[in-house]
Amino acid sequence: MEQPTAAPETVDVDRARSVTLTWVDGHVSEFGLEQLRRNCPCAVCRNFRDRGRPAWSPLGPTGELRAEGAELVGNWGLQLHWSDGHDTGIYTWSLLRSWCRCPQCTGES
Repeated sequence: MEQPTAAPETVDVDRARSVTLTWVDGHVSEFGLEQLRRNCPCAVCRNFRDRGRPAWSPLGPTGELRAEGAELVGNWGLQLHWSDGHDTGIYTWSLLRSWCRCPQCTGES
């Protein structure tokens, strides 16, 4: 079972590029929008990936992925509202922290 992670101190959503989290310990994690959308943790997207099919195609109707909005979900995660209309995925703080691929987190300092 996923261990809870404290909410970050700040959440910065650049609607055209990325989500940047600054954690309580001062660590900063940045995630590109395409990375987040491709790995949406909702049941529908997970089901597509489990069947070997992409959950999202970057060649959508507008050809441009944007985060149209974002909401904190309680004290445990972030829900993004995507330009393709999708908005059911909740990215828990624990999941986001585990996805960080900075040199410090990957041991490549």
